[in-house]
Order: sequence, then C-alpha cells, then structure tokens
Amino acid sequence: MERHDQAHRQSRKAALCGMMAALSVVILCLGGMIPLATFACPMLAMLCLIPAVCEYGAGTAMLLYGAASILALLLGPDKEIALLYVFLGWYPGVCPRLVVIPRPVRWVVKCALFTMAVMAMYALILYLFRLEAVVEEFAGYSTAMVLSLMVLGNITFLVFDQLLDRMTCAYRKKRKA
Repeated sequence: MERHDQAHRQSRKAALCGMMAALSVVILCLGGMIPLATFACPMLAMLCLIPAVCEYGAGTAMLLYGAASILALLLGPDKEIALLYVFLGWYPGVCPRLVVIPRPVRWVVKCALFTMAVMAMYALILYLFRLEAVVEEFAGYSTAMVLSLMVLGNITFLVFDQLLDRMTCAYRKKRKA
C-alpha cells in the first residue's frame, strides 16, 4: 500500500510540473505575439513555479524552471523573452531561502541578483548572440537611459517580488482550505 501511495505522489508531482511547464511555455510564446508583453510574460511564467515550490520544494521548482527554460528557448518565437525567463525564472525557487536575510539587506540582495542577471543576459544578447533587433534598439540609448531603465527594472522587480509573495501566500491559504 505504501508503494502505491508513493507512486501516486510521484504521478501527481509529474503531472503538476508538466502542466506548469507547459503553461509557462505557452505564456512565454504569447509574449512573442504581443509586442508590449516582452517583460510581463516572463514574470507571469515565473508565477507558474509557485505550486511546485509550495507542494514539492525549491528543488522540484528548479527542475520545472529548467524544463520550461529549455522548451522556451527551443519553441519560443521571441528569444529575448525566452532569455529573460532563463536569466530570471529561477527566482521563485530561490526566494524562500532569502527570507532569513534582514529586510533592508534582503532588498539590496534581491536588487543585486536582478541587476547581475539582467546585465549578464543583455551582455550575451548584445555581444555573443548579436540579436539584431536588440542591438539596434540599444544603439539608440544613452548611458543615462540605460541606467534609468535599470532603476525602473529594479523597482518593477521589487513590486513583482511582493506579488510573488502574496500569490504564494494565497496559494498556500487556498490549498489548506
């Protein structure tokens, strides 16, 4: 009987993670079809990790993130969106571990993680992959504009962090009910 229960739990885990990975990829692909959704869709796709984190832990969520990242890179029409997910999609799996850091320091750590991930991603896009549309877009930006975009990105990321926290709490509360 115990083996049956364990097999049932593993089946539930595989089904949930498969569905969440598929939903993440669909959301990321939709971002390629809706021009203004370049930055919103990766954040929405990251919310799909919440059930995996809550039900099975960060390790399972990171496997789900890895599968969704690979599929998004292979199937997604907009590689910038897929790369944004690749470089930031891990965050919901890491977020619970950051809770032990005191709040003001935690904000600095979160902003540093975001800034490093975005800078690494755009360095790859601009200098290694040479995605022409992005290279042309950045050619018209001044240094002040890039810095302003990074500040706005960090603010948006901190707002997203609050949303992620609230959505995780709502999921846990709904799951207990």
